[in-house]
Amino acid sequence: MAIKEIRPTDLTENVFKLIGQDWMLVSAVHNGKINGMTASWGGLGILWARPVAYVFIRPTRYTKEFVDASDGITLSVFEKKYKPMMQYFGTVSGRDEDKIAKYALTQKEHGAYTYFDEARLTLLTKKLYAQTLDASFFTKAAVNGQEDFPHTYYPEHDYHTMYIAEIDSILVKE
Repeated sequence: MAIKEIRPTDLTENVFKLIGQDWMLVSAVHNGKINGMTASWGGLGILWARPVAYVFIRPTRYTKEFVDASDGITLSVFEKKYKPMMQYFGTVSGRDEDKIAKYALTQKEHGAYTYFDEARLTLLTKKLYAQTLDASFFTKAAVNGQEDFPHTYYPEHDYHTMYIAEIDSILVKE
C-alpha cells in the first residue's frame, strides 16, 4: 500500500470514532529512541487559526518523558486487527520493555517525524502548548452530581497533562 499525504482539511473520517473507538498511538522520539502509548482521550479542531490535535497523558506514563522532550508528536491509527497491540501499548510501560520491537513495527521517517508504516492513518504534529489539569477547574457540568468525579478518574491525583499540537500533515494508506 502506498502512503498519501493529505492536509488536515481533507480528513473525512469521524474523529469521535478514530479517537474514542479505534484509539490512537501517541508517540515521540527522545535521544534517538521512540516510545508510544495508546490513548482514547483527545480531539481534533481549530485553535489559534491552526488545525490542532489535543491529547492527554498522565504524569506516570513513560511516553510523557518522550513527548515532553520532543517538538513533534505522531498520532497513529491502526486497522482493527491491531486492537490487541493497542491494548498492550495501553497497559505495558516502555520502561519495562521495547513494545515497538515486540510488535515488529516498522519505523519510517517523514521530514522530522518518525511514524509507523503499519498505521493506516498518522497525524504529524508539533507541540504548541502543554498544561497539567487542575482539579479546582472542574465545572459543575463535569461533576454533574457525582461528588466523587475527580476521584473516579484521578484517585491518585495524577492529573493528565493536556498537549495541544498543530497538525502539520496527515499520512493515509491508499
